[in-house]
Amino acid sequence: MFQANLTYVTHFFLLGFSHYPKVEVIVFVLCLLMYLITLLGNIILISITILDSHLHKPMYFFLSNLSFLDIWYTSSAFTPMLANFVSGEYTISFLGCAAQMYFSLAMGSTECVLLSMMAYDRYVAICNPLRYPIIMNKRVCVQIAASSWVTGCLTTLVETVYVLQLSLCGNNTINHFACEILAVLKLVCVDTSMVELIMLVITIFLLPMPMLLICISYAFILSNILRISSVDGRSKAFSTCAAHLTVVVLFYGTALSMYLKPSAVDSQEIDKFIALVYGGLTPMLNPIIYSLRNKEVKAAVKKLLIRNPFGTVLISALNNIGASTLP
Repeated sequence: MFQANLTYVTHFFLLGFSHYPKVEVIVFVLCLLMYLITLLGNIILISITILDSHLHKPMYFFLSNLSFLDIWYTSSAFTPMLANFVSGEYTISFLGCAAQMYFSLAMGSTECVLLSMMAYDRYVAICNPLRYPIIMNKRVCVQIAASSWVTGCLTTLVETVYVLQLSLCGNNTINHFACEILAVLKLVCVDTSMVELIMLVITIFLLPMPMLLICISYAFILSNILRISSVDGRSKAFSTCAAHLTVVVLFYGTALSMYLKPSAVDSQEIDKFIALVYGGLTPMLNPIIYSLRNKEVKAAVKKLLIRNPFGTVLISALNNIGASTLP
């Protein structure tokens, strides 16, 4: 059987949803909308966090990091796909594929760690409010954010380097809309047991463990909410926690179903739609769920938009978004 080292491949063909022309058009429109909303929501959040001194707090520092991550995450996966659909050329260079594989996986891995750190931040803020400024001081926040980025980027570097050293079976057609690492791994014709073991260890470290930390943090948060005497306040707090946990379950659940499923299960077509959920839907929902439902953020957005002639229209839309009671 003909074998070619991955480094000798000059380009790849991305099948995407080309086997389903009607579905492909719908997916293109949905992805374009999700991408534009993601860009708009996250850019607004980053801007107001920088411009409004009232938002210079640990929670908004982490949210800014999350927004920056989501912009890069969706851009690395969706921009080439949208460009390929418009041009009709479903190809990507080897270097482009390697870069896309690394950056999309690195941003996703970093987000896995960062979300767990954000849950811990909320736990300290709600369950230990008096000690919160001491525990979550500026230095600690920077260290937490930096460790999330370093962890995500380094673990991805290990996975990417190992995969790029493997050999293909003379096939450069990727059955995916992006250079997703599992889709590229299916082109390899040599023994991949070592790579799969490394990826399994990293996946367990980045998915179940952070999700467990999030669940523990929110368990303490919910127990603290139960002590709230006001029924209305308790109801709003539960609503906010439920919204946060919905996004978390959506992100981690879809990622777990892809990266921890048995290797014998061949579900490449389903994997494409799953990738759209955690790669497009959750980054779009993050600024809405975590920020735009928050009273402080809504007030800052209003200040920013009031100077814009079209601001009143957006302000009326913001007023329809439920406010959060969590700090």
